[in-house]
Amino acid sequence: MAEFSRIAVLGVGVLGSQIAYHTAFKGYDVVAYDVDDDAVGRARARLETLAERYEQEVAGAGIGARGAVGRIELTSDVARAVSEADLVIEAAPEQLSVKRRLFSAVGEMAPPRTVFATNTSAIPPSALMDSTGRPDRFLALHFSNLVWRHNIAEVMGTARTAPEVYASVVAFAASIGMVPIELKKEKPGYVLNSLLMPLLKAAGELLTDDIADPATVDDVWRIGTGADYGPFEMLDIVGLTTAHHIASHGDAKQREFARLIKERYLDKGRTGVETGEGFHTYPR
Repeated sequence: MAEFSRIAVLGVGVLGSQIAYHTAFKGYDVVAYDVDDDAVGRARARLETLAERYEQEVAGAGIGARGAVGRIELTSDVARAVSEADLVIEAAPEQLSVKRRLFSAVGEMAPPRTVFATNTSAIPPSALMDSTGRPDRFLALHFSNLVWRHNIAEVMGTARTAPEVYASVVAFAASIGMVPIELKKEKPGYVLNSLLMPLLKAAGELLTDDIADPATVDDVWRIGTGADYGPFEMLDIVGLTTAHHIASHGDAKQREFARLIKERYLDKGRTGVETGEGFHTYPR
């Protein structure tokens, strides 16, 4: 079973930045890639914000929270990002063509030892594995948003994933403080989203059918179940760009929800918690 020491994260958006930061916080050297210098600049700001949150929210983080930022190399050069990587974790936009194109490129650039993992929430890893040129070293490693609180990592291989690769990724997930969730076979949505998506879909229908507004739906869910977040708060945390993309590939009701997200929120710059405004308003 291989051990990893240098980790590359491809895509440093909301969740990619969390994966990169948390991995560095747990002591790994991380190189994080995004598409251009502007995206890298936004990523740097996200990492600084995460350091502040860890200082406030993670017991014992202390000065280690700031030190983690220093263990992350940011780059817009994908070849540089993967040139010495033991493990590549892809967190690019949730589009099959984008992910396949990225894996095809890094499959030619990375060392033979490199293992590739996708953090996709909806695309089966079998739809991506051949693009790497080494499907036996490819699988899915899915994190939840707010990784320092919701510390599960779902590990899902394909029929062609080598058992030792699967075991290495499970061990890596445990080493960064995640609870590894080992799936026995491929399942779109993994365990978490298989349970969560029906809730989010129902919430979207309540809004598009003009039955209840987001605040009411979230109040009902939190009060009635004791949950920390309502479904619209969850969508704000995930980010409305991602929510829009997933809904736009659903059935007619979901596509109507996607249209509503775009017109009422995205077109007005309201993308969720990261911008301080989504279905709800948040302190900046």
